[in-house]
Amino acid sequence: MSRVIQTDRLILTPVAEGDYADLCALLADPGFCRHIFPQALNAEEAWFRLLRDIGHWQVMGYGNWSIRTREDGRYVGSVGLLNYQRILDPAFDAIEMGWGLSPAFQGQGLAFEAATAAVAWAGQHLKADHLVCMISPDNGPSLALAARLGFARYTDTTYKGEPVILLERQSVPGGGT
Repeated sequence: MSRVIQTDRLILTPVAEGDYADLCALLADPGFCRHIFPQALNAEEAWFRLLRDIGHWQVMGYGNWSIRTREDGRYVGSVGLLNYQRILDPAFDAIEMGWGLSPAFQGQGLAFEAATAAVAWAGQHLKADHLVCMISPDNGPSLALAARLGFARYTDTTYKGEPVILLERQSVPGGGT
């Protein structure tokens, strides 16, 4: 099973140690982090996230991909299929999907391109019949992307004391077979 995905404009590769500097810069950007973390992350916290993502691929056989432009290899952000064992009520009943792009690359359709490819990969390789995601109610762009990807809100709850919206996509091409 190939873990590398290519689209018209992007290359998605499983997160690797070589992504650390780019990940550090992204996670230190308050504009990127404002809907995800209470504050930007430092280099140590970025390292732990990198190790988590590498380990996720090793244990689960899927995880976060680093997104880079095909044209020049610039780091765009990440998209992933996840099982983080979140302590959440209601608990997730499917693979979680997540994404995050550097503010410099937002508004260009790259998140939709990467996420669409990840959904197709989930259907083909994981036979996922549906996916879930969790988004801050203040993150309008991510909510719009989720809707464009076919996710629908199914409940509101809290995660680590913060309000979140849980969404699901009921159909995954090639999934559930």
